[in-house]
Amino acid sequence: MSFDQQAQDWDKDPKKVERAEIIAREINDFIQPNHKLDGFEFGCGTGLLSYYLKDHFKTITLADTSKGMIAVLEEKIKKEELHHFNALLLDLLTDRVPQKKYDVVYTLMTMHHILDTEKILQKFSDIIKPGGYLCLADLDKEDGSFHSQMPDFNGHFGFNRAELSKLLKQNGFQVEYNEICYEIVRIKEDVKKSYPLFLMIGKKME
Repeated sequence: MSFDQQAQDWDKDPKKVERAEIIAREINDFIQPNHKLDGFEFGCGTGLLSYYLKDHFKTITLADTSKGMIAVLEEKIKKEELHHFNALLLDLLTDRVPQKKYDVVYTLMTMHHILDTEKILQKFSDIIKPGGYLCLADLDKEDGSFHSQMPDFNGHFGFNRAELSKLLKQNGFQVEYNEICYEIVRIKEDVKKSYPLFLMIGKKME
């Protein structure tokens, strides 16, 4: 099922809501934007993560490649009068990079779908102000079973955090936070399997 097809029911999954709330709390606690910073969410989906950061950032730009997700997000923005939210149908890898620079770029469960990790890190660096932050929340290295029900999946089986840290450093970021913050638990044929999620925060060198 495509992300466009999942969009209408995305926010009804309590586990997705829970993980967004937890990751948002970790980001807020570490960075403490205090209504002074401009944020950018990459791969925002319906904007769940940004929703839990809405009272902490001055402005938030939310970008996704899924028309269905952006449509749901725009309805949410209109209904709740989130005037400091700006939704963009945007592929950061191929479309023109926004001219605006952001204090914080963050993303949740999107990086493992991006084949060219180095290229997207370069794009992030292009839109983050010197001294700004990049927050990556995604799957720790796993055995490939997480997407076992998606035979056409061709992304990453999570990330080796030591290797990802090295890539961040090569692209101008100093890793300042690197912790497991959440676990996705799945049960298949009475076997319970946990998939840890990490949050890695890098500060862009000035």
